[in-house]
Amino acid sequence: MKNNSHLLIYSLIISLVLLGCTTTTYDDIEPVGDPILDIVTYQEVKSIIDNNCLNCHGNPPQNNAPMQLITYDNVKEAVLNRDLISKISLNDGADGLMPLGGPRLSQASIDLISEWEEDGLLEN
Repeated sequence: MKNNSHLLIYSLIISLVLLGCTTTTYDDIEPVGDPILDIVTYQEVKSIIDNNCLNCHGNPPQNNAPMQLITYDNVKEAVLNRDLISKISLNDGADGLMPLGGPRLSQASIDLISEWEEDGLLEN
């Protein structure tokens, strides 16, 4: 009887040790991000526009550009009603690619502007 209780205790200890073994570490666990922190605002988009579009879409517009892209309202209008995202997403060399004469914006910049639209075109 004493041997059976020792065997039972050893079996329980070994079972607990084996159940506690895992290959998952804290580094393997992906943190749950705060969705509010992941929202893109106009301030992030503005630097892309300022560095790539204002040569033509400044004040006044140059090279037959049809509008300015200086303010939040200008850029929002271009996204909503002038196909800005489609025009910056064209392949290099395609007719209508913006910025005019290329090169195409980086995919990261295009994705950020697209995400801004998906997030609701927030100003701040």
